[in-house]
Amino acid sequence: MTIPTLAEAAAGIAARTLSPVELAQACLDRMHRMNDALHAFILPTEERAMADARRAEAEIMRDGPRGPLHGIPMGLKDIVDTAGIPTTCQSRLLEGNIPAADATCAVKLAAAGTVLMGKLTTHEFADGGPSFDVLGPPARNPWNTEHFTAGSSSGTGAAVAAGMILCGIGTDTGGSIRGPAALCGIAGIKPTYGLVSRSGVAPAAFSLDTIGPMAWTAADCALMLQVIAGHDPGDPASADRAVPDFSALLGKSFQGMRIGVIRHFHEDDCPVSEPEQ
Repeated sequence: MTIPTLAEAAAGIAARTLSPVELAQACLDRMHRMNDALHAFILPTEERAMADARRAEAEIMRDGPRGPLHGIPMGLKDIVDTAGIPTTCQSRLLEGNIPAADATCAVKLAAAGTVLMGKLTTHEFADGGPSFDVLGPPARNPWNTEHFTAGSSSGTGAAVAAGMILCGIGTDTGGSIRGPAALCGIAGIKPTYGLVSRSGVAPAAFSLDTIGPMAWTAADCALMLQVIAGHDPGDPASADRAVPDFSALLGKSFQGMRIGVIRHFHEDDCPVSEPEQ
């Protein structure tokens, strides 16, 4: 099976021309073929994935999909708490750590009917760079395994680019969604601070951390962001505001829009030096 985009898969599942069970199995087949080389997953959850897919398929056949993520294979960066499933932050310090509850973003994705394929490789505590003295080897770039994925959402970038999942959770404090998305050739969104709850996600810098979607296209990211965004009392920085329709402006012209550029950072506060001749 050719792995579709999230939006394509959602349309096929809604039309009942695509089986969530067959889609999950196709993604697992890719994982079996590629993960030994790419190390995108630190912990595949194959039994959970097939159980989720069978449940989703039965629900969809009975009642139709509850939304565009129903039956969609996805993965969670291994700093996102998962009840009963190890969350290690890729560190030996947390080897054997099994959370009692899911992070809020994981709860929302499960409620949307997604299929959990596993926990995705990151840098240790989502910081620094790749290292080899942690619980698993660093993720490799699917386009060339000699090349870097960027980080720290390295496993998410590699798994999405390789078609092992259709979307996944990344986190971004200083580029950890944007870097892997760029280097792995996929889409990723660093949401506005406070838009997506960080409750149950290991912190890096409280004043900067964000949780966001990574997928093949901007449209796919919009569908995923629609599910995970929203106020959460469990995150003190969570914005108590209505969630807009993130897909509403897809395909529309940007003509007439204004883009703000903060210049004082590099002109006054910390001027950029003139290029050498």
